[in-house]
Amino acid sequence: MAIAPEIVESLRAKFDALLPHLDGTERAQRLTLAAEARSLGHGGIAAVARASGASRSRVQQGVAELERGEEPTGRVRRPGGGRKPVTQTDPGIVDALLGLVEPSRRGDPESALSWTTLSLNHLAAELAQLGHDVSTWTVANLLREQGFSLQANAKTIEGSQHPDRDGQFSYLNAQAADHTDAGDPVISVDTKKKELVGNFKNGGREWRPKGEPVAVNVHDFKDPQLGKVNPYGVYDVAADTGWLSVGTDHDTSAFAVNTIRSWWDTTGRHAYPGARRLLVTADGGGSNGYRTRLWKTELAALATETGLAITVCHLPPGTSKWNKIEHRLFSRISMNWRGRPLTSHEVILNTIGAITTASGSPVTAVLDTGEYPAGVKISDKQMRELETSGVLRRHDWHGEWNYTFHSTRSE
Repeated sequence: MAIAPEIVESLRAKFDALLPHLDGTERAQRLTLAAEARSLGHGGIAAVARASGASRSRVQQGVAELERGEEPTGRVRRPGGGRKPVTQTDPGIVDALLGLVEPSRRGDPESALSWTTLSLNHLAAELAQLGHDVSTWTVANLLREQGFSLQANAKTIEGSQHPDRDGQFSYLNAQAADHTDAGDPVISVDTKKKELVGNFKNGGREWRPKGEPVAVNVHDFKDPQLGKVNPYGVYDVAADTGWLSVGTDHDTSAFAVNTIRSWWDTTGRHAYPGARRLLVTADGGGSNGYRTRLWKTELAALATETGLAITVCHLPPGTSKWNKIEHRLFSRISMNWRGRPLTSHEVILNTIGAITTASGSPVTAVLDTGEYPAGVKISDKQMRELETSGVLRRHDWHGEWNYTFHSTRSE
């Protein structure tokens, strides 16, 4: 007969209070569980295992020790006791496991972690057929040791692969190397996900006292006073530093270029005093998209203001997640504010400003309260004038993705 649920719950409370005080004394814990199981009679082992989280085999082992009437050993484990690592008892298991997961491996080129689409049960079953009889827990531990982690689906496939994708990456890399070798800056730019400002739920979890989660609004209705923010970032590839403008108006090309302007005026021109050129790498869509006319007219104005020749190289279609800023800057921001309500502009700026890049370099965040109206139209005539005047010069290789703006001011 099964043990009543209320007894199991009572045992769970008892074990939660008692077992932590026996931490490190494995035999004492095992015998404590066994004594409770024996006192319950039939079904006691299962009930104790369920209440304590221990395996049935562990409780059964303790019961057997009690029934044998063994004398206290005076130590936690007998010399040489304990299970040997599976990699010692079965040296070929790691190679067998990797042989199963490698064909289905998925990964991001910027990440050291990999993950597999196969389930633990499936892998354990396949390993058993190969002569490696291990549990799903052992499979999970081996995967972690090999750099795998449990992952959800990630939106990384944005369409069919462009036939010149690899060619564009090679061209972009060549441009970046040319600028870097000459001491000219190379930046990666993009807009981070819009965020609601206020006491709203933010994805992720943080360690807090048990039973004391941060209380947030039930509904995610935009606060009429605080609204949303658009973080637009500039990542300096060579210096490994970040700059973000947190905009309170529309995410337009004018806002995007003004962020680049702010970065240059406050940071870039001091870091690169002799620079004559600037390379901007960007996605193919959004406020910095290659089809966006306002993006081009605003960059032309910036080139004239700064005297820089500003080259733009867009990542090929379907590869926006490979943008350097995504992995080097935005991912660190997301990790830093996960599980925290973004209750005010100050909280957002301070949270971003508290992070560093992977090398420990600082990240600067500023609030941009400027107005950037949506729907600004740039005429065909304006675009023709940019090209006929020589301000906008498209490169021979995919001129829609690669182009340079030249300053019109006299030196």
